[in-house]
Amino acid sequence: MTEPTITVYGAYWCPDCRRSKQFLGEHQIPYSWIDIEQDAEAEQFVIQTNDGKRIIPTIVFEDGSHLTEPSNADLAEKLGLKTTASRHHYDLIVVGGGPAGLTTALYTAREGIDTLVIERAALGGQAAATEKLDNMPGFPESIQGIDFSNRLRQQAEKFGVELLQAQDVTSIHSHDNYHCITTADGSEYSGQALLIATGSRYRRLNVPGESDYLGAGVHFCATCDGPFYKGKQVAVIGGGNSATEESLLLTKFADKVTILVRGEEFKASKIIQESVLSNSKIEVRWNTEVAEFKGKDSKLNQLQLVNNQTGDEEPLPIDGTFIFIGLVPNSAFLANSGVQLDEWGFIVTGHDLVHDGPLAQFGGREPSALETSVPGIFAAGDVRAESTKQVASAAGEGATAALLIREYLKTV
Repeated sequence: MTEPTITVYGAYWCPDCRRSKQFLGEHQIPYSWIDIEQDAEAEQFVIQTNDGKRIIPTIVFEDGSHLTEPSNADLAEKLGLKTTASRHHYDLIVVGGGPAGLTTALYTAREGIDTLVIERAALGGQAAATEKLDNMPGFPESIQGIDFSNRLRQQAEKFGVELLQAQDVTSIHSHDNYHCITTADGSEYSGQALLIATGSRYRRLNVPGESDYLGAGVHFCATCDGPFYKGKQVAVIGGGNSATEESLLLTKFADKVTILVRGEEFKASKIIQESVLSNSKIEVRWNTEVAEFKGKDSKLNQLQLVNNQTGDEEPLPIDGTFIFIGLVPNSAFLANSGVQLDEWGFIVTGHDLVHDGPLAQFGGREPSALETSVPGIFAAGDVRAESTKQVASAAGEGATAALLIREYLKTV
């Protein structure tokens, strides 16, 4: 594990501290966290650094420089993340830098198609935050998610893909044969074709207290935040592959991991179940849900549990909680774009668009397999309806999308 070279001084109640920590976590940048309300020397350091003012977050970097109350843009600039493209028009713009998006980009760039990738967080998507991938073809000894993501990025850069990070796409619109995107900083870029590969994010429970303790005991990434719970007790909510895999990772740090499963059995693969059930650091509670998150001094310290069979409630003292209960597609920016979504917000593509007959906008042809309801806009990976939500299949869809986009570009 990489040793942190950045130190964040703050307090658990501070929303800007949580935002800065989330930004660093999303970009897979290691950092040390010091709560100045628990460390008098750290508090004095912050006051001296800020000319007698107690301002947080104060973030100190390896070279001794610091930023006080930085915006995300300030952090991106300090960390050397490229947030503005070199020009405004490309053959292809890929929104999302996970396995699907980067695979498409390296395929298209290799064929001379001018390609821009825009990613709001760490290149590699959720794969970058996965401890290890042991079902990726070609890696018999498995590979760490961050290493796999770095290889994808390097491969894309090798073929000349332009990469933007720390940049949100806020809207998309199309006219004639051009597809235009607007980013959070107000920039606008256009392409002959677009690929939407924005993936998905972890679903929340939406129970009392959850939002109050985000980043202060409630987490969605064990790789990012697990190291802060060395020698402590944590809970994991969920019963699928993500919950069980992340529970195993957390045993490297926490003394005890309690998995709270809503049903009577896991939905994870058999081999992962066996690893979990044989681990002495893990306790599993079946038919158990969280009714409320509780805490003290702006820090989570207890879950109020309810047995969904008996209705019995009990408190569970805890230092931190990690939630893995499914995915929500990152597709909100597609509102008013003309791109059709299903009832859950996933993008509908290909033959699924024409169940009720041909679409006029396609001029008599059917949309290709990964094409959306807007000709020239394609989708791949976890954000696409009917996708299998696996790294290998996302990369496969990315390769397929590249070939379909190549053929589409011949017509415009």
